Amino acid sequence: MLRSEHVYVVAEAGVNHNGSTELALGLVDAAAEAGADAVKFQTFRASALASATAAKAGYQIATTGAAETQLDMLRRLEMSEAMHEAVFERAARRGIACLSTPFDEASLDYLTQRMGLRMVKVPSGEITNGPLLLAVARRADKVILSTGMSSLADVEAALGVLAFGFTTPPGTPPARHAFERAAASVEGRAALEQRVTLLHCTSEYPAPIDEVNLRAMQTLGHAFGLPVGYSDHTKGIHVAIAAVAMGAVLIEKHFTLDRGLPGPDHRASLLPAELAEMVACLRDVVRAAGSARKFATPSEHGTRAVARKSLVAARPVAAGEAWTAENLACKRPGSGLSPMAYWEILGTSARRGYQADEALEGPMP
Repeated sequence: MLRSEHVYVVAEAGVNHNGSTELALGLVDAAAEAGADAVKFQTFRASALASATAAKAGYQIATTGAAETQLDMLRRLEMSEAMHEAVFERAARRGIACLSTPFDEASLDYLTQRMGLRMVKVPSGEITNGPLLLAVARRADKVILSTGMSSLADVEAALGVLAFGFTTPPGTPPARHAFERAAASVEGRAALEQRVTLLHCTSEYPAPIDEVNLRAMQTLGHAFGLPVGYSDHTKGIHVAIAAVAMGAVLIEKHFTLDRGLPGPDHRASLLPAELAEMVACLRDVVRAAGSARKFATPSEHGTRAVARKSLVAARPVAAGEAWTAENLACKRPGSGLSPMAYWEILGTSARRGYQADEALEGPMP
């Protein structure tokens, strides 16, 4: 789905707009100025996402307090249709893709049918939401599946639902055995490879460094044969950089305009300057990865002649004199006969006279 020679950077605005269109537009501008490929928000109806008795996560209590319920918090963070239209329009004007994560089927329909979204991110919390996964497969061209809190079995089951949705006509009765059959089929495998990217993720804010387990990202790639990326909830940018060095083709990272703003995610988010630094570093890592072929690069050619050595006369040598360990040496520059010919030259006669330090004739090494 995504190319290994380009890391796709998603600047995760999430709910850091705090319900303000002005703040949301500022996030779009900051993501564009940082050089991200996409800015992403979250689309949900609070009443469809959480029940009145749903508790807040520990990090949400730490950042927003325990007085209000999760449902009340989510109501404050819903994006209106007008806000969606504003941020999508601003993103188009700024030349950056605009994405949003749906948390329910009505939100998915709004994004894909009204806003024309073709790439859909499934958040980690919805990886076991079979009905939503099936709807995503029916409506989206490309799917980013986040795997926080998941086992390989969870991921396999979710991919089965997606494969079923990709390859069967609408109205085909869903069933576990049908999902498994779809995922194992040639058509299902091809559809997953063409349309799905898996994101490794540790679903804590901020994520503890010793629970990141970046090698699990590679495990996902090997297990399912799909492109992999990393949704980073750690502090700083170094883990995201390491993920790209380990093969991530997509990086998602929360950012905010002000870590002091009220809300659940601001404290674990990058500031705009930090986001720009991360994007620049990720681009450098991709360029540095370069080719798997080992060869002397163009910039090394000049250094090679200076840093390598040639066979030279260790002292004045007369024409016809035998080359020995006493009169043959290896010294810079490397523009003469390679020292790899040392043993072939020993015992032969000098074809002409040589001054001390004069290089023997021969090809460059």
